Amino acid sequence: MLDANCCVPDCLASPYAPAGTRSVCKDHFLNFLTWRRRRGIQMFHAYAGMTMERRDAIVGEWMKSMRLDEVPATPSKI
Repeated sequence: MLDANCCVPDCLASPYAPAGTRSVCKDHFLNFLTWRRRRGIQMFHAYAGMTMERRDAIVGEWMKSMRLDEVPATPSKI
Protein backbone atom coordinates (compact mmCIF):
# COMPACT_ATOMS: atom_id res chain seq x y z
CA MET A 1 0.00 0.00 0.00
CA LEU A 2 2.32 2.69 -1.23
CA ASP A 3 -0.45 4.82 -2.75
CA ALA A 4 -0.76 8.35 -1.39
CA ASN A 5 -4.51 8.46 -2.05
CA CYS A 6 -7.39 6.10 -2.65
CA CYS A 7 -7.27 4.57 -6.15
CA VAL A 8 -10.85 5.66 -6.91
CA PRO A 9 -10.75 8.67 -9.27
CA ASP A 10 -11.25 12.04 -7.56
CA CYS A 11 -11.03 10.54 -4.06
CA LEU A 12 -8.39 12.24 -1.93
CA ALA A 13 -8.76 10.08 1.17
CA SER A 14 -5.82 8.19 2.64
CA PRO A 15 -5.39 4.50 1.79
CA TYR A 16 -6.98 2.09 4.23
CA ALA A 17 -6.94 -1.39 2.68
CA PRO A 18 -5.64 -3.14 -0.44
CA ALA A 19 -7.85 -3.58 -3.50
CA GLY A 20 -5.88 -5.74 -5.85
CA THR A 21 -2.46 -4.15 -6.27
CA ARG A 22 -3.78 -0.71 -5.34
CA SER A 23 -5.36 0.74 -2.19
CA VAL A 24 -8.72 2.24 -1.31
CA CYS A 25 -9.96 4.44 1.53
CA LYS A 26 -12.15 3.09 4.32
CA ASP A 27 -15.43 4.23 2.75
CA HIS A 28 -14.59 2.67 -0.60
CA PHE A 29 -13.29 -0.50 1.05
CA LEU A 30 -16.64 -1.00 2.77
CA ASN A 31 -18.43 -0.27 -0.52
CA PHE A 32 -16.19 -2.83 -2.28
CA LEU A 33 -16.95 -5.49 0.35
CA THR A 34 -20.68 -4.88 -0.01
CA TRP A 35 -20.43 -5.07 -3.80
CA ARG A 36 -18.54 -8.39 -3.61
CA ARG A 37 -21.11 -9.87 -1.22
CA ARG A 38 -23.95 -8.87 -3.54
CA ARG A 39 -22.24 -10.75 -6.37
CA GLY A 40 -22.58 -13.98 -4.41
CA ILE A 41 -20.97 -15.88 -1.59
CA GLN A 42 -18.79 -17.91 -3.98
CA MET A 43 -17.25 -14.75 -5.44
CA PHE A 44 -16.78 -13.27 -1.99
CA HIS A 45 -14.83 -16.31 -0.78
CA ALA A 46 -13.02 -16.93 -4.09
CA TYR A 47 -11.45 -13.44 -4.01
CA ALA A 48 -8.96 -14.52 -1.34
CA GLY A 49 -7.53 -17.23 -3.60
CA MET A 50 -7.31 -15.12 -6.76
CA THR A 51 -4.09 -13.95 -8.37
CA MET A 52 -3.34 -10.22 -8.25
CA GLU A 53 -4.12 -9.90 -11.98
CA ARG A 54 -7.59 -11.38 -11.41
CA ARG A 55 -8.12 -9.23 -8.30
CA ASP A 56 -7.23 -6.13 -10.33
CA ALA A 57 -9.85 -7.17 -12.91
CA ILE A 58 -12.48 -7.56 -10.15
CA VAL A 59 -11.57 -4.14 -8.71
CA GLY A 60 -11.87 -2.69 -12.22
CA GLU A 61 -15.38 -4.15 -12.55
CA TRP A 62 -16.33 -2.65 -9.19
CA MET A 63 -14.97 0.78 -10.14
CA LYS A 64 -16.97 0.73 -13.38
CA SER A 65 -20.14 -0.05 -11.41
CA MET A 66 -19.73 2.94 -9.06
CA ARG A 67 -21.76 6.09 -9.57
CA LEU A 68 -20.02 9.45 -9.39
CA ASP A 69 -22.11 10.47 -6.38
CA GLU A 70 -20.60 7.56 -4.42
CA VAL A 71 -17.13 9.11 -4.62
CA PRO A 72 -16.47 11.39 -1.63
CA ALA A 73 -15.20 14.81 -2.67
CA THR A 74 -13.15 15.32 0.47
CA PRO A 75 -11.17 12.90 2.61
CA SER A 76 -13.13 11.28 5.41
CA LYS A 77 -11.71 11.15 8.91
CA ILE A 78 -10.79 7.64 9.99
